[in-house]
Amino acid sequence: MTPRDLVLTPTGLRFGGRRYPCTIGRGGIACDKREGDGATPTGIHRIVGMLYRPDRMARPADWAVPIRPGDLWSDDPGHEDYNLMVRAPYPHSHEVLCRADPLYDLVIVTDWNWPRAARGRGSCIFVHRWRRPVYPTAGCIALDPRHLRRIAAAIRHGTRLIVR
Repeated sequence: MTPRDLVLTPTGLRFGGRRYPCTIGRGGIACDKREGDGATPTGIHRIVGMLYRPDRMARPADWAVPIRPGDLWSDDPGHEDYNLMVRAPYPHSHEVLCRADPLYDLVIVTDWNWPRAARGRGSCIFVHRWRRPVYPTAGCIALDPRHLRRIAAAIRHGTRLIVR
């Protein structure tokens, strides 16, 4: 563990010497993550990307990639694009990244079950803004949007998300 790591603790997400309140999946923390279980998987997950809405915010880091209308994330374990970013039209199960609400205005992408996804082990675990405090996610980790922006600006190559 290094000071650059995001570490999920019982009292929040620790990063850079600070602890940030956060929410996790409605299924709690699980060692045996499955698609649709709502659990946040244990493990050491590398940060592999950052997505943001350029129509709603400035680029949070020089390596962040804009989310465009039509950007989707495949969550269909029966399809070859499972757990990958895809474009509309896409007839298989997916999540819309360019949402009407601000939930995915800024998304930190982990390497959970990526890039070669094991079917049914669960699609990507994101770090994104929360709907409201203590409201659970579908398995992701969610933060106050101010804290998410602060963390996004400070993470670097080699940052990991550690969930015990």
